[in-house]
Amino acid sequence: MRAPLIDWSPPQSSEGKALVVGEVRPIVHVGDPVLHHPCEPVTRFDGELAALVDDMFASMYAAEGVGLAANQIGVPLRVFVYDCPDADGTHHKGVVVNPTLELPGLGDRRLDPGEEGCLSVPGQYAPLPRADHAAVHGFDADGVPVTVEGTGMLARCLQHETDHLDGHLYIDRLPAKVRKRVLAAYEQAKAAKEDISPL
Repeated sequence: MRAPLIDWSPPQSSEGKALVVGEVRPIVHVGDPVLHHPCEPVTRFDGELAALVDDMFASMYAAEGVGLAANQIGVPLRVFVYDCPDADGTHHKGVVVNPTLELPGLGDRRLDPGEEGCLSVPGQYAPLPRADHAAVHGFDADGVPVTVEGTGMLARCLQHETDHLDGHLYIDRLPAKVRKRVLAAYEQAKAAKEDISPL
């Protein structure tokens, strides 16, 4: 997930050195089949999973995102990472493996009408009402059960990343006309970038 107009910098130590490990992988963009099919559950909590999580954090920070699902770097597994604030400004960072999303019942649900963006649809934002409170239940990278509960941007992030793992992009939830406009703007920006030749 990409947050509109965020002040972002990679996490650093007290000496000013970056605290990111892992390899930066390219972000997969809308249209790639890996983004449009449900991901497979993780069955092994091992070094390979730990390395994937490290790569996901590195890739998310390099792209200046606040959340990233595994299929956004081409790996169709039910894993996402996040590093973003809640409605009170408290920062939350972590990983959830095999998440299930829990939202308030319709009678108790309040919607946040804010804008949403996505690293897989770069540069494009659109208003998308989301529940202002959400929780996910799953596991950490060691297989220990976890529950992450959030409000504000964190709630939006939990919903956005779980959607990714179910094979959906945020644009799939937009009204048809808005979705068409967002995709047209994305394609136009992509074409303009491809037309720029190096000096």
